Amino acid sequence: MTNILIRDGVLFSGGRLLDATALAVRDGRITAVGTEEEARAAAGPGAAVVDAAGGLVTPGFADAHVHACFGGVEAARCDLTAAATAQECLDTVRAYADAHPDTPGGWVLGGGWGMALFSGGTPTRDLLDAVVPDRPVFVINADHHGAWANSRALALAGVDAGTPDPADGRIERDADGVPSGTLHEGAMDLVGRVVPATTTDECEAGVLAAQEYLLSLGVTAWHEAIVGEYAGYPDLAPAYTALAKAGRLSARVSGAVWVPRDLTPDGVDAFVAGLRARRDAGGPGLRLDTAKIMVDGVAENRTAALHDPYLSPCTCGGPAERGLAYFGQDLLEALVPALNAAGIAAHFHAIGDRAVTMALDAVRRVAPEHRAGVRNHLAHLQVVDPRDVPRFRELGVTVNMQALWACAEEQMTELTLPLLGPERARWQYPFGSLAADGAELAMGSDWPVSTPDPWQAIHVAVNRRSPGDTATAPLVEGEALPLARALEAYTAGSHRLLGFDDTGLLEAGRAADLCVADRNPFAGPPRDVHLTRNRLTVLDGRIVHGA
Repeated sequence: MTNILIRDGVLFSGGRLLDATALAVRDGRITAVGTEEEARAAAGPGAAVVDAAGGLVTPGFADAHVHACFGGVEAARCDLTAAATAQECLDTVRAYADAHPDTPGGWVLGGGWGMALFSGGTPTRDLLDAVVPDRPVFVINADHHGAWANSRALALAGVDAGTPDPADGRIERDADGVPSGTLHEGAMDLVGRVVPATTTDECEAGVLAAQEYLLSLGVTAWHEAIVGEYAGYPDLAPAYTALAKAGRLSARVSGAVWVPRDLTPDGVDAFVAGLRARRDAGGPGLRLDTAKIMVDGVAENRTAALHDPYLSPCTCGGPAERGLAYFGQDLLEALVPALNAAGIAAHFHAIGDRAVTMALDAVRRVAPEHRAGVRNHLAHLQVVDPRDVPRFRELGVTVNMQALWACAEEQMTELTLPLLGPERARWQYPFGSLAADGAELAMGSDWPVSTPDPWQAIHVAVNRRSPGDTATAPLVEGEALPLARALEAYTAGSHRLLGFDDTGLLEAGRAADLCVADRNPFAGPPRDVHLTRNRLTVLDGRIVHGA
């Protein structure tokens, strides 16, 4: 293991810039943080010297909510994330189909299309039919809460005018009731169940591709936000375990076991017992001490759970007017206390204000001694009733931010704001209020929903504008975070949330997970934070990216 001396850096740790310019790594651990002379002596003879050249040296980033395997797998399929127009989406689908004529069952699979590229956020089957008429096409949108299918895929799945909407989703339809091609939430499974299953080999390859990408961005630890059979993917734990046993998994990873939507209060005890057995059985590569509870959907397709109705009525009828809550309050209030009593944290997906309230009400039912022993957290938090802000601190619930979304980009302005109205628009992503009230903060990306580059999310947390945008009004400007607070959330805050207590800080004696940026963003204007790039990544004392 190579010893390392990092010199001429600006060091950041624990929410502040340090009075130090150098750092030493020896035998996988940080051995000194101080002057160059002190660090050089601690690094020992023959240490590799890294000249930070005035760049920022931070702990490694920990992504507190990411779908790493999904991101790696989907990047190898029909990847629509770079498409800037509807026509570019269609051109990409056509090119992928032409280049891959022998896919299993002929299926063209992939994802990453943006809802804002299509009228109403709902592309139609005929658009896909025009470019791939004779093979089934099924591509998930960027936020993974909807999918776009062509006529062949719908026919193979038997989805037609007589197919009812599932309880947890919605089928977009033509005026005559025929499915138009967009499937929301649980309706995706109507086609997804006939799609060729993703194999364990594909999952392993996806994790490895994701690991290389995330390490290049300085992400040394992450929380796999869904583990278990979900959306055509097998349980991811065997893939992680196999890679770890083979010595190919180097990052620190925890995972959240998916809570199935058909769980009932009567089944809670058995579910928790099974999850506890999985956790206790262990296995290298993936810690399983969290359960993933998807409380609701997303605002732009009217499936986020709101207290008051959406302003723009849904043509599909009344039940979706206030969105979808996938679990009843009785189930949540039975499940969460049982999880916490077993030492298992709850990781909630909560977008709408009603979903946030439901999750916090469930945590309130946990005995204080059980709540104190776990790290419950709510992810996303797009709309939060101001009355719920102090409850995060009171209940010890961590704010798991996907800060890149807290800006007025096209999907927000075209699809979401008209549904919420001005009052609820001011309740969006209230990170500043939560921080001021004393809530614990962590940060993640939700990749492949959005980029996993931490500096892009940090930029939006600080500016409340999209990276590079200096003209659009900030989204609820008063909810911006100081740079130091946002950076602390993505480093120490996320490591602490995920239980990686040996990392997340630049301190002598801790494991050497750290990264070096190409500049010091504290020295420039806030509008330039997004220009920061990761230059070097050290994981467990080894340089795993850069030189």
